[in-house]
Amino acid sequence: MRVRGGRDYVDHVRALLDVSAPVSALEARARIAASDYEIRFFDDIRAMHDAIRMRDREYGLCRLVAGYAWEWRSRTDAAAVDIEIDGYGLQWNKTAVDWITSPGAVDQVGSIHTVQGYDLNYAGVIVGDDLRIDPSSGRLVGVRESYFDKRGKQNNKLLGIEYSDADLGRYIADIYGVLLTRGIRGTYVYVSDPRLREHLQDRL
Repeated sequence: MRVRGGRDYVDHVRALLDVSAPVSALEARARIAASDYEIRFFDDIRAMHDAIRMRDREYGLCRLVAGYAWEWRSRTDAAAVDIEIDGYGLQWNKTAVDWITSPGAVDQVGSIHTVQGYDLNYAGVIVGDDLRIDPSSGRLVGVRESYFDKRGKQNNKLLGIEYSDADLGRYIADIYGVLLTRGIRGTYVYVSDPRLREHLQDRL
């Protein structure tokens, strides 16, 4: 009801992020037809940020969001660059409270914690190295050493809960499932892993 791509788009994204089967199982899945929804892939993160800024001037509430594939250095050092891609530097959200409507938000990057439950007109989603396609298994996998949300991957010894690599992979894929379905009018996407970029771009 919220995303103009409709239920088909939302279900399609979730299917493409399924970690339980090799991505080759989706080879025959056709692209969806959503004439009133804009999906664009970018090879240049600067160009994607410029496009989000342009859409923000046009519609408002257009933001960059990303998975936790980068450390939050600016939390303790206001001048630090958190996310650097091809020489282009970005910082995580400056506030955790109502970040989306905060001053300067269009020049920052939000996380799952700052965007979940909010609607954006356009979302620019940065998929980092925390989610890749494993060449040996052909499956989507989470990359523990590239995932920096400590609370999201630490075991709970008190409750006897341990999170396996498979658990983490499902969790990370779910995060991107949320981020890729935040945009009402459209979604712009930058993907770090070339194999994953091809997988998503060919099917979206």
